[in-house]
Amino acid sequence: MIISMFIDTHCHVTKEDTSDINLYLQKSRENGVSPIIVSACDLSSIKEDILLAEKEADVFLTIGFHPEVVDQIKEDDFVYLESLLLHPKVVGIGEIGLDYHYTKENKDAQKQLFMRQMKLAEKYHLPVVIHSRDAIQDTYDIICEFPTVIGDLHCYSGSVEMAQRFIERGYRLGIGGVVTFKNSKLYQVIEAFPLDSFLLETDSPYLSPEPFRGMENGSYRIPVIAKRIADIKGISLQEVERIIYENTCLLFDFKKGL
Repeated sequence: MIISMFIDTHCHVTKEDTSDINLYLQKSRENGVSPIIVSACDLSSIKEDILLAEKEADVFLTIGFHPEVVDQIKEDDFVYLESLLLHPKVVGIGEIGLDYHYTKENKDAQKQLFMRQMKLAEKYHLPVVIHSRDAIQDTYDIICEFPTVIGDLHCYSGSVEMAQRFIERGYRLGIGGVVTFKNSKLYQVIEAFPLDSFLLETDSPYLSPEPFRGMENGSYRIPVIAKRIADIKGISLQEVERIIYENTCLLFDFKKGL
């Protein structure tokens, strides 16, 4: 019997990401994880995941262009992206943002791509899901240019001080499997802020939590992440479930797709 209910706010579910999508969804529901928000962040995954979301009642989407594909995006792709933003299963724009980990040579192009999608979020009153890797200050500077836009710092790994600045601007912090890793300092961020500052995510098929590290991840592992948060806070798993579930529903409008 399912006694809990969680939402995975960020996962990747395509034929490339998982060998059996039906089994993935079944295991997630059996573990009390429903709905899930699939992040479709390039043209092919957007096209595939729209069909999945139309088929499955508890699958919702954020759509956008990841900074890694900045050199591949054409004007027609933006037209297509914008045409889907009123789709009832699309609850946000993402994952978008900046990634300087492998190269900074195209960072100006990344910023332009990021800002253009922030403008769409502003226009359509949608939350954003932000990817920021080795680019936290530039990310913060850009979101400050869009004071009416709020959203999620996906897979947050920054400092307590930087977390405070994002939270003050109305953003939540996405917490995934990294919080369970032995050498992770993410517990300091969990300790510093109330539960309604956080969202639960897996980033599946990546970043599987302990004791499943190195294995394929899935939305069905959300309770493992929630349990670690409960332990850090010294509260019950049910309290984590209730507060973060309610908080997630305040940010993402699932009702329009039901």
